Amino acid sequence: MSGNMSKLKKAVAMKYDPLTNAAPVIVAKGQGELADKILEKAKESDVPIQEDSSLVEVLSKLDIDQEIPPDLFAIVAEILSAVYRADNKAKDWEL
Repeated sequence: MSGNMSKLKKAVAMKYDPLTNAAPVIVAKGQGELADKILEKAKESDVPIQEDSSLVEVLSKLDIDQEIPPDLFAIVAEILSAVYRADNKAKDWEL
């Protein structure tokens, strides 16, 4: 049973609004069916999805509405930058 538990899909959703927060904030997290629902909602809302199992593992230990701690700023900034670049390229292709 513990072998199956470790293979459950996990998801963490973040939101960043520089006007209200100094860092991205955890807005949703879950595993199994809840992770699937988080990913489904992100896709429905055209929210970019980035897969990084190591980062999800760390972020899933944070609480909902908790800001990302300073020691994770660099990796989260790198991921957000990649997501924004990909999103901008996708917008260019739609023209």
